[in-house]
Amino acid sequence: MAQKKEIEIDEKNKTKRQEILELLQDGPLSVKEISRILRITEVETLSHLDHIKKTLSRSNYILDVIPALCKNCGFIFKKRERLKKPGKCPMCKSTFVAPQIFTLKKR
Repeated sequence: MAQKKEIEIDEKNKTKRQEILELLQDGPLSVKEISRILRITEVETLSHLDHIKKTLSRSNYILDVIPALCKNCGFIFKKRERLKKPGKCPMCKSTFVAPQIFTLKKR
């Protein structure tokens, strides 16, 4: 059997997903904040977060999502599965919605 070599990843060779995971370990962030820090689009960030959420199911961590909140009436989007920020509130139809906040939590 061939022996598997462990590959050390230096700062230059980190993937965007690894960088996102490191950011989320430091504290909670929104999609906009992550995309601004990593200089990638919000759409790309959402794609990475969706993949991270699936792959973390096999680890000791989960992607914790603090739900979006309507700043007009206070409605909390608790049952929302999509990671994208809601367009408008289903209760008052306001578009003044605070985005979800993402962080990593141990199981």
